[in-house]
Amino acid sequence: MTLTLTPPTERLTNGRRTDTRSAAFAFLLWACLAIVCAFLLAVLMVIISEGLARFDWNLVANQPSKLRPATSGVESAIYGTLWVMLGTILLALPLGIAAAIYLEEYADSNKWWNRLIELNIQNLVAVPTIIYGILTLAFIVRGPISVGPVVLAGSVALALLILPVIIITTREALRAVPGEIRDASLALGATQWQTTWRQVLPAAISGIATGAILALSRAIGEAAPLILVGATVFVTVNPDGMLDRYTVLPVQIFNLIKLPEIEFQHLAWSTILLLILILLAMNGIAIWLRNRFQRNW
Repeated sequence: MTLTLTPPTERLTNGRRTDTRSAAFAFLLWACLAIVCAFLLAVLMVIISEGLARFDWNLVANQPSKLRPATSGVESAIYGTLWVMLGTILLALPLGIAAAIYLEEYADSNKWWNRLIELNIQNLVAVPTIIYGILTLAFIVRGPISVGPVVLAGSVALALLILPVIIITTREALRAVPGEIRDASLALGATQWQTTWRQVLPAAISGIATGAILALSRAIGEAAPLILVGATVFVTVNPDGMLDRYTVLPVQIFNLIKLPEIEFQHLAWSTILLLILILLAMNGIAIWLRNRFQRNW
């Protein structure tokens, strides 16, 4: 067997070339990050500077009005958003968490139907949001169920949208729980359901809560599916239930920005700022929950 030794000078040259390429690649990554951050900062500065002009009590206390643009608000859109998100939570969270528990704790991965379910869930994450609006329009707003363009239809559309995300994040949280906890519980005589309910779920609660809040923060900013299922332009009364007409903040922004009056333009910027603050609050709660209940195994 013949050994070939690389001369020291060649090794040094190769090492320097590798270091140069690594440094250039790192510089390129940092430059891309700086460009994105600068663009985001510029957008936020424009939103803040334009939105503060109408960011007052009238924004949240007054109803939309085309006759009084100077004092018009988005109260109905705020209430509509709250009702739609309440329905989304009631529909998506129980179904998503239950499906994740079944797939992670009970399902046999060797069965073809379980593999098919997992494949479909992975693919549903990448489906365009407008498809969920079309599906809800065909089967819920019209079609077999035909409840009309009401709050319930919007909740169903958003629940379908975030359901795959909740399933995937919940499964990851359950998977992060060490298997020794399950084995110890079963060895002490607990059933699989008792092990899941009393040991696994409490241990995974931080990951489940974080994933759920992030999924809901995505849903609260969606406009495309809700336009199809009845989030109308100017609703001047607050919804009182799941079967009332409604509008939401993203759709209200979409319609305000098209109006020519400068007062409505300022109102649109202020509504954007309000929505951003809500999203930041939701993400802050998610980060707090993760840090508060996270366990190091």
